[in-house]
Amino acid sequence: MPRKDHEVPPVASGSRLADEIVVSSRRSGAKAFPQKGLGWMRRRVASAEVALMVVALICAAMLALPGRTINTAFINDVLIFIDGAHRIAFGQVPNRDFHTALGPLVFYIPALGYLLTGNFGAAIPMGMAVLIVVFVPAMIRILLSRLSPALGFALGIFLILVLAAPINLGSPVRLLSFAMFYNRIGWVALGLLLVIYLRPRSPIARNDLADCLAVVFLLLIQFYTKATYGLAGVGFLIFMLSDRQQLPWIMMSLLATALAMIAIEFVWRGTSQHLEDLRAAARVSGEHDIRSILKNVRENLSDLIVFAAFSLVAFWQTRGLRDLLFCGFCVGAGLAIINQNAHSWGIITLYSGATVLVERARQIQSGNENEMGRRSARLAGALPLLLVFFLLPPIMHHGAAVILHTALAEEKAGQPLGPPRFEDVRETDPPGGEPDFIRRYLDSIASGGALLQALPGPVERVFVLDFVNPFSAGLGIRPPAGDTAWFHWNRNINEKTYIPPEALFADVRIVMVPKAGINSLPLQELYGPYISKEFDVVQKTAEWTVYGRPHAESESDAR
Repeated sequence: MPRKDHEVPPVASGSRLADEIVVSSRRSGAKAFPQKGLGWMRRRVASAEVALMVVALICAAMLALPGRTINTAFINDVLIFIDGAHRIAFGQVPNRDFHTALGPLVFYIPALGYLLTGNFGAAIPMGMAVLIVVFVPAMIRILLSRLSPALGFALGIFLILVLAAPINLGSPVRLLSFAMFYNRIGWVALGLLLVIYLRPRSPIARNDLADCLAVVFLLLIQFYTKATYGLAGVGFLIFMLSDRQQLPWIMMSLLATALAMIAIEFVWRGTSQHLEDLRAAARVSGEHDIRSILKNVRENLSDLIVFAAFSLVAFWQTRGLRDLLFCGFCVGAGLAIINQNAHSWGIITLYSGATVLVERARQIQSGNENEMGRRSARLAGALPLLLVFFLLPPIMHHGAAVILHTALAEEKAGQPLGPPRFEDVRETDPPGGEPDFIRRYLDSIASGGALLQALPGPVERVFVLDFVNPFSAGLGIRPPAGDTAWFHWNRNINEKTYIPPEALFADVRIVMVPKAGINSLPLQELYGPYISKEFDVVQKTAEWTVYGRPHAESESDAR
């Protein structure tokens, strides 16, 4: 029987996603789509899948293979995560055994890297390499089922490099650091979620179970790295309930995420304390005035203007209220999140949102055949080129950071921090040299480690009255329980909101007080009287005062 024009002939086996999108293109395209063109489209989609996997694997290998962490900035932040990996290696559980306003994955990611390598220098790079690979299935499913192969590949490369780049968002390439890597994870997960605003490109390409699994993965990643991203993700999914065609699987995703979090709580048993740590941090630094918001608008003004151009053209094409609300969410949620972060540039929702708008305009353009449609189509046709110029600078910027870190790590650039287990945690001066204060801080880590090693008797459960404790991991000693992952004055602690000293020092044997730390002076005013009362001075140097708890048995002796 001869085939009718509207029927879809079978396609050759190959990539399932590629075949689905080919069928989509043929159903939404012209009546007669040549078989040669079908094969070309299928190859394009399959090539985009392979290319994304290859780029992700290359980035993961560039981070993991050197086995070193190179820092030129924010070393105190990096030590938070290394200390957390060490705590987990000793059996501690975030929020149960130590306080933190960050999610447990922030510590389990470097802990996984440490478990795989046994090297603190490789802990964060290896953990991030594994995470990049784990992100790929969700990325391919969401991007290439909803975007054209070219757009899906472009946005995918952008998001992979944001995830891989060892720099804080908005920092120059020369300021290498894994500090605040959790923000890059949260932004990438939220950026992927925004793409589900588009429906799959055909009914055959629709796979509710795959979409549900991808979204649940992204939501859990967000909630258990930094809760603000998870709240933004849930808010977006609630907005997406207005899409009747996608409503069933989105509701299933929200329910599955809730059930997964309940199951995680049975193992973790730290949710209530985590919420309390979040509330404490919010009481200290959760409020931001209008000047902070205006500062972030100014820092991202060029991106906001470009995104506004995408929004105006897309709205001119679609005339859809939902599209306007989507644009508002990209801007509003992005500004709200960045206003809670330490970096001032990098509203990643604008880049994902712009890509979605280009795809929307492309779809509308293909259906306009009248004269007015052809005129507006010419305007919409410029959007892909504008998107290229929008995505290319950050792609090059973050790619350069990955390359620079790999090159310096291979060369063993810089100097190790000092404690014996930090041989591959290396600090190198950025162009222009290291500020004197940071240099003194790094020198104090080396001298403090040597001082502890010279003390008589067992050394364990050391507490550092400063930003972070570098000595438990650096010396491989047992960390105290009940303390905190870090102290940042006026960010998670101040004179009104703090952990009571009786709880903070309950399991501490030795207190190290620096003469010039990151924020030791206000902490000394807060906790100094209790330390002087409960601990004895053991030793003083030009850089440290060491206190010991009198008549305390070591944990090993007590057992």
